Amino acid sequence: MTRRALILLEGHPRGNGLLYVQAAQRLGLHPITMSTDPAQYDYLAAERSEAIRVDTDNLDALIRECSRVGMTYEIAGISGFSGDDESVYATVGKLCRHFDLPGPNPDSIEQCYDKFTQRQLLAEAGVPIPAYRLAANRKDVQRSAAEIGLPVIVKPTVGSGSMGVRLCRDVDELAEQTTYLLSGQHIWRSPPRMLVEEFAQGPSYWADIMGDQIIGIGTVERNPPPHFVSRAWTIPAPLSDGEHERIVDVALSCLRTLGLGWGPWGIEFRWTKRGPVVIEVNPRLHGAPVPQLLQLAYGIDVVTAHIKLAIGEEWDLHKKHSHIAAARFLVADRDGILEWTADDTREAAVPGVAEIKFYLEPKARIIRKGDYRDSLGHVVASSPSLACTEAILQRAVDLLHWSITPFPTVGD
Repeated sequence: MTRRALILLEGHPRGNGLLYVQAAQRLGLHPITMSTDPAQYDYLAAERSEAIRVDTDNLDALIRECSRVGMTYEIAGISGFSGDDESVYATVGKLCRHFDLPGPNPDSIEQCYDKFTQRQLLAEAGVPIPAYRLAANRKDVQRSAAEIGLPVIVKPTVGSGSMGVRLCRDVDELAEQTTYLLSGQHIWRSPPRMLVEEFAQGPSYWADIMGDQIIGIGTVERNPPPHFVSRAWTIPAPLSDGEHERIVDVALSCLRTLGLGWGPWGIEFRWTKRGPVVIEVNPRLHGAPVPQLLQLAYGIDVVTAHIKLAIGEEWDLHKKHSHIAAARFLVADRDGILEWTADDTREAAVPGVAEIKFYLEPKARIIRKGDYRDSLGHVVASSPSLACTEAILQRAVDLLHWSITPFPTVGD
């Protein structure tokens, strides 16, 4: 009997790749990761998982490699595992169409991928979003900020992980951000275009959804402005029935407007005086450790459910229990050399802690960027109550002996 393979298109090294490989193996599938540089995924060797080196930005090259795989295996499905790059899922959708496999609509993914297009579609449908303008140059940015009124957020129309995103509270910060984006310091994935948008003020939330089913809604704590680095995620969010219903209504409006009826997707929003205002719709599952949080909070294995959907099998999102799960991120507060030891992570593994992970090796050089790269690791915990979960996290974080040693100065 021909063995069934699951093709996994690469995402970010910090993403959910290991979870997808392990879930595929549990389902009796042979996972094959396609990557421009498979060596960046250290778990592939540990899991003895196959990888193919291929230019993942070249659709024709991917089709050729998948066809070669099909000569040895039955391709059961094709998926991505990125938690921060929507373009991966557009490519997945195109591959699925070519090979007549279940998959997302690439057109829907691409119109989400461009934040300006996404904003236009949501605005036309009456979905609550911040006021916004498109800008291509410094003059556009200044005019847009004057029309909307400071403070404003200025960010690339295409991007992820809060890269290039900044709150500008006055004209000096506006000029500084515009110079940063247009001077070549920011790496553009497409011709430079910027969104200038209203700063929607209020508590931050996120929601993960599969098709039209809300899996969970959580809260986000972020660093103080001007940047938006996450410090903590907690699920479920403390919402009343009425608040939950309003969020569901907004989510379903996004689904209908953007055509996201297949597979996982997520929303980031703020609760303002107008209620829930959509900040961003991401046509993908949120990145690690969100799948772990959903598993701990509800007993839902969203990665396995996604794989089953991709291979055309029945999937289950029924909640098996209700706990409070949370992640605390270890965020750099200075530039320098990262110091930590494996003994520290073992010591901090107190009861209730599900995972302690550093993303970087000891002695790594840290230069803060004001985006997701400032997160150096995380601690994940769960319990039946919010107070208990927060206490477990605080105890674990206090037991971690990590630090950033400043770079030596000249003459040291």
